Amino acid sequence: MRVVVDATPLLVRSAGVKNYLYHWIMHMRRAAGPAVIGTFPPLPHVRPLTHEASVAGPLRTFGGLAALGLSNHTPLPVLELMTRDADIFHASVLVRHPPRRARLTATVHDLTGFLMPELHPRANLVAESSFARLARRADRLIAVSECTRQDAIRVLGIAPEKITTIHSGIADAYFDPPVESVDAVRLRYGLVRPFVLFVGTIEPRKNLDLLLDAFESLPLALREHYQLVIAGPVGWNAEHTLKRLSMVRYLGYIPEPDLAPLTAAAEVFVYPSLYEGFGFPVAQAMAAGVPVITSNVSSLPEIAGAAALLVDPRSQSELHTALARLLTSPDLRISLAAAGRDRARAFRWQACAAKSLDFFRAVLGK
Repeated sequence: MRVVVDATPLLVRSAGVKNYLYHWIMHMRRAAGPAVIGTFPPLPHVRPLTHEASVAGPLRTFGGLAALGLSNHTPLPVLELMTRDADIFHASVLVRHPPRRARLTATVHDLTGFLMPELHPRANLVAESSFARLARRADRLIAVSECTRQDAIRVLGIAPEKITTIHSGIADAYFDPPVESVDAVRLRYGLVRPFVLFVGTIEPRKNLDLLLDAFESLPLALREHYQLVIAGPVGWNAEHTLKRLSMVRYLGYIPEPDLAPLTAAAEVFVYPSLYEGFGFPVAQAMAAGVPVITSNVSSLPEIAGAAALLVDPRSQSELHTALARLLTSPDLRISLAAAGRDRARAFRWQACAAKSLDFFRAVLGK
């Protein structure tokens, strides 16, 4: 069996999909070897994960993106030639014309472009529309959550037997990060007070303004004791929210090695997103032993289970109440932290890789 995975999202600025692809490929290669799991473009070695830059060197990055551009925008059979040894080609959202000889598979991460188009820039909507055509043509699909699987069946008309749920994983770094690294991150970012943490791209879908409103409505004593810390790169349509971040501690983009200890350093993690296909930040916070408040919509209840406080992401009062309750109850924080750690063990990359390899064998009838 030879599977070639489109790895071009690893060459560009990206967040959740890049996180998925990096760990997914690495763990499948560890389990099955690079002879079974190849990439387009060929990436025999990759740099440590960063969401802001390519994980490959300049030449491989330029060559890979140039090959993708030729494949997408010319009739040249670039992908056919570069994946001619593949039994299966696993496409990403960036591919427009997948090779026709190999079996075609893909991962569906979310369908928010169809469900909430107002929360996306036009470029994202065009990419999602193209990916939808590819998904309908694919032999088989992976969904990163059962919620996303049901969305694909309902929105794209995918046959239920054609799409399989395989939950994403959580990087090992989030499970019990060393105390020394947590203390070092506190010192590096000047985080003296206990803090409430949000991690995510600054964009409308993450619903950060609701968190700012809810935190501002807390009693003064709580706001003086706890600091609200926001970490994440600037996305689209973020100008209004960025102006408001001057009232809290905004750290901007956090390098990947600092993200797990930063998460573990928080007293409470809050993620009031309007829609998620999986919700990496929630799963990562649970793994780090941080009590979580998140939304009661999309995949987030599926991922959090009973290990988080769930709120309506359109309700400031619900988020206010959950924050006040958690920040004033040490016993509740301890119990949710323990429940979150247990819940997070269900989402390991090793299990995701093993299930994915079984999925590919089934595609080939093995």
